[in-house]
Amino acid sequence: MKVILLKDVDKLGKEGSVLEVKEGYARNFLVPQKLAIKATKDSFREIEEIKKRKGKIEEKTKKEAAELKAKIDSLSLTITQEVKDGEEIYGSVGEQQIIKALKEEGVIIEKDKIDLPEPIKKLGVYNLKVKLHPAIEANLRVWVMKK
Repeated sequence: MKVILLKDVDKLGKEGSVLEVKEGYARNFLVPQKLAIKATKDSFREIEEIKKRKGKIEEKTKKEAAELKAKIDSLSLTITQEVKDGEEIYGSVGEQQIIKALKEEGVIIEKDKIDLPEPIKKLGVYNLKVKLHPAIEANLRVWVMKK
């Protein structure tokens, strides 16, 4: 039976692939799990429409990410912390504090978007990468200052 994959399936194929599979596998697993549909002329048209819709959505999210990148690139966050000795701070500055400071500036992003290899433990200026889209990465400048 020929099927068109609606999603990537391990050890079988990528989304949009047309494959020949056993009828029982298609009828009992792929189709009920909404991983594939039977390959017909109508289903090919349906797949093309789905691809067009996904393309428009992808274009819109990329545009939004580019606008957000411009806003983040122009920002310079200041986070104040209590200091022990010299430049070492009590505790550390992590993603949560950075997200809170961004929210105060009107930028809302998720925690996993910030590339912070380890928490910040000293005063200074840090340049962080913010992954907004697979193709778009913003640069965020964070100043950690003494309270």
